[in-house]
Amino acid sequence: MARMASYERQAVLAHCVTRFTERFDELAYALCVEAGKPIKDSEGEVGRLIDTFRIAAEESVRMTGEVQSLDIAPRAKGYQGIWKRVPIGPCSFISPFNFPLNLAAHKIAPALAVGCPFVMKPASRTPLGAIIIGEVLAETDLPKGTFSILPASRDGADLFTTDERLKLLSFTGSPDVGWDLKARCGKKKVVLELGGNAAVIVDADADLDDALERVIFGAFYQSGQSCIGVQRIIIHADVYDRFRDMLVDRTKTLVAGDPKQRDTFIGPMIHIKEATRLETWVKEAVASGGKLLCGGNREGAMLAATLLEAVPADTKIVTEEAFGPVAVLSRFTDFNAALAEVNASKFGLQAGVFTRDLFKMFDAWDHLDVGGVVINDVPSYRVDNMPYGGVKDSGLGREGVRFAMEDMTEIRNLVIRRP
Repeated sequence: MARMASYERQAVLAHCVTRFTERFDELAYALCVEAGKPIKDSEGEVGRLIDTFRIAAEESVRMTGEVQSLDIAPRAKGYQGIWKRVPIGPCSFISPFNFPLNLAAHKIAPALAVGCPFVMKPASRTPLGAIIIGEVLAETDLPKGTFSILPASRDGADLFTTDERLKLLSFTGSPDVGWDLKARCGKKKVVLELGGNAAVIVDADADLDDALERVIFGAFYQSGQSCIGVQRIIIHADVYDRFRDMLVDRTKTLVAGDPKQRDTFIGPMIHIKEATRLETWVKEAVASGGKLLCGGNREGAMLAATLLEAVPADTKIVTEEAFGPVAVLSRFTDFNAALAEVNASKFGLQAGVFTRDLFKMFDAWDHLDVGGVVINDVPSYRVDNMPYGGVKDSGLGREGVRFAMEDMTEIRNLVIRRP
């Protein structure tokens, strides 16, 4: 695998782009029925799968190094350095249920781009997408043994973590599982993309009509099952009442039901136990003094889009990752206090800020303890070539094709002495 030429790796990735495009409807339907993801969201994810492989195809021929002057002192006169990046070796990938195509792609495509063989464990509940990716890869001229797609239970993933032949573990999933894997993975490099309870600030000068549509999307798209879904909505007191009422009215119009229907916006959560858990958290928040603005009712795995306000800061719905269609509203008067409220979390993946104030934008970028700040949009926004990842309990390292490629390579230095 490491000996493949750049153009050969690029050809493999280009083949995937072509075949995923040809199998677009099949991939979207499989995702819809397997994960319960609304069909429009499923189609959007297939588009991102294609984008991610296309980006990797472009980056696969851009693996460059650097010529470095070493003569910084008399003892180094006549010495010169050159360094390049080389594949780290076999990699272990574990992907989650909520984006089973694109989050698998963010591991597989960079590995192909740099020349790393890999084993991939898709989520137990959503293996079909990864299997189809493997089926397409099997059509290429990759060397035998380059990849394995191995559906397994969580217990069955132990060898993905502990086998010393694997040089990197890339895991996307829950924090509890991710940090446990890190503790057991031995000497291998670890990249963790974990959870979040992302916040968005809506300042007094925001375009509320524009912010409304983006916040509704961020809170409730694919039933809130996103680690950068909007869970905390922090609104300036001057516009709080108006924006709250706008949010409630808009939330009540969202269509819930069969994910195969094109007008469905809210589909089922991945499992009834997850919907039951989140329903319990909502009830606990109300019992603690919070006010239910809309939603809160559950039928099987379907939990209605839910908004709450005046929820105590120590309740689970504020401090933990909801991972479902629930968001909590709060108000602020001082922008610095709003930034502090965003930071008052054990997570730090991304945050959104709606403001027209250039200085507040840079204050947010400087002081928010997160991996990414999104201005005039929700934290749920991601483009597949940007550096993406979190701090604190949200993980280690960055994805985004070029940045993942750096993790999957090592620098090899060459020093030349001219006698």
